[in-house]
Amino acid sequence: MGGNGLSRRGLIKGAGVTAFGVASLAVLPRFSTPDLKQDPTSCRATDRSATDKRLVVSNWPAYIDEDDPKNNVTSTLTDFQKRYGIDVNYVADVNDNNEFFAKVKNQLGACQSTGRDMFMLTDWMAARMIGMGWIQKFDKAKVPNLDKNLISSLQGVGWDPNRDYSAPWQSGFTGIAYNKKLVKEVRTMDELLTRDDLRGKVTMLTEMRDTMGLMLLSEGKDPSKFTNSDWETALDKVKAARGRGQIRAFTGNEYLNDLSAGNIAACVAWSGDIAAAEDDNLVFVRPEEGLMIWSDNMIIPNLTPHQANAEKWINFYYEPAIAAKLAAYVWYVCPVQGAQAEMEKVDPTLVDNPLIFPSQDFLKATHSFMALDEATMRQYEGEFNDVISG
Repeated sequence: MGGNGLSRRGLIKGAGVTAFGVASLAVLPRFSTPDLKQDPTSCRATDRSATDKRLVVSNWPAYIDEDDPKNNVTSTLTDFQKRYGIDVNYVADVNDNNEFFAKVKNQLGACQSTGRDMFMLTDWMAARMIGMGWIQKFDKAKVPNLDKNLISSLQGVGWDPNRDYSAPWQSGFTGIAYNKKLVKEVRTMDELLTRDDLRGKVTMLTEMRDTMGLMLLSEGKDPSKFTNSDWETALDKVKAARGRGQIRAFTGNEYLNDLSAGNIAACVAWSGDIAAAEDDNLVFVRPEEGLMIWSDNMIIPNLTPHQANAEKWINFYYEPAIAAKLAAYVWYVCPVQGAQAEMEKVDPTLVDNPLIFPSQDFLKATHSFMALDEATMRQYEGEFNDVISG
């Protein structure tokens, strides 16, 4: 077991992105179109789980462990199917939050089936779909492990305070990474954007919430609650750094190859990429001002005929032993309390890995990006894209 060198965030962020390449605003989804909203209590199907032992799950690529016949190791997916007799059609077809939204918005907006019983989406997109009334509420009696074992740092999120509609699959951090062969430690975002030894050797992420969350923190602002003026100041800081030639490019996960090869020296990075890179020269840093945290969440769409089967899946993956087995493969932050103790049986070398099992002190430095209404989202995305592609 251990890092497979191919992270979920890496795959989706790198897909189709070249240096300075950004999506057109024309493809940004119009989340709040009134005629697409639904009432999830009336837009639901009769559950056939008791007699129809099937489940269709959509997830990101490289985001679940795999069978290893040579070592007689079964995956958690195989374990689930054996335990419950449920045939799972597991599809890695979530390549980008906006892209996936475009795949399913017409069906969900018209109270039609997507052909899926569950999918995993990042916090902000899960929040949007829940707000649109496209997601079914859990039967909490069928997912007791979720309330029992969800780590405290992921409880009480503003967009789903009781986790009635969402269950974190995995989480991760956005911070700074550097190549210690090339430069000394980079401790803050200000260092990243001003140090002479880093000029032209820095990349930042095209994902607005990751990059700008860190920039807001560098200005002493709270990314979960900030003003338009705060936003403008932080964005101007990025623009100025780019104008000085400090920033080589804005990228998806292609930064990882460049960081290993020495083409860049430091960057804004995702924790799982660095943890799984298996390169001792790459160091992930919690910036002194704080770092961003995010989750990808299991959600159940309207009109699923297999909600109870989906809830079995959620409850299964919130068993500490199962969660540990998954975490040992994907190397992201495990959302399940008790999995760290179980990791002793799976891979003792990972028990104290702070990027899988962060300490409370580490978690105190984490921040999330505030939920945005459609108008503000489109404004911020447009202004950010203008800076990184200008």
